[in-house]
Amino acid sequence: MGKKPFSKKARQKKLSKRLKEDPFLTDEELADVFQVSVQTIRLDRMELGIPELRERVKKLAEESYSKVKSLASGEIIGELVDLKLGESGISILEVTKDMVFEKTQVVRGYYIFAQANSLAIAVINAEVALTGVANIKYKEPVQPGDKLIAKAEVKRKRGNKYFVWVNIYVKQREVFRGKFILVSLD
Repeated sequence: MGKKPFSKKARQKKLSKRLKEDPFLTDEELADVFQVSVQTIRLDRMELGIPELRERVKKLAEESYSKVKSLASGEIIGELVDLKLGESGISILEVTKDMVFEKTQVVRGYYIFAQANSLAIAVINAEVALTGVANIKYKEPVQPGDKLIAKAEVKRKRGNKYFVWVNIYVKQREVFRGKFILVSLD
């Protein structure tokens, strides 16, 4: 027996809560979660005044870039969509065909590392910072069309050193993890 569908009111309440927790969910992913059509999700979003994914991401990005101290906006690999300086940050990178090895169609590791490293630098509260140590692990291959969601967290600060952990996910599956020690030159 399948799940009993939510009433419209209950579905909209859960939809709103779900998008607050993860604003990067597509209408298609939400339709799967709530077992309704994509059109139903779009109508629910419109009634709730929730913009489409592209607009949600754009708004988050505009708010986040203005906070970064250590990098220019063009130096961050991926799109910075959330930033709490000295605490945490999130960036998104869409994998394109020019980022993969021709033979295997697997993304080149330096793109993933660059996303993680630039997010780690952006998240610390420093004017000038360098990567001192990076302990990284690639956990699963990434393909063209995948959307990499990187989440960084400052674990601790000791003197001029920041310990930042970055995890990168594709559809809630971890594909990369990195532990960085960044050195502030301020």
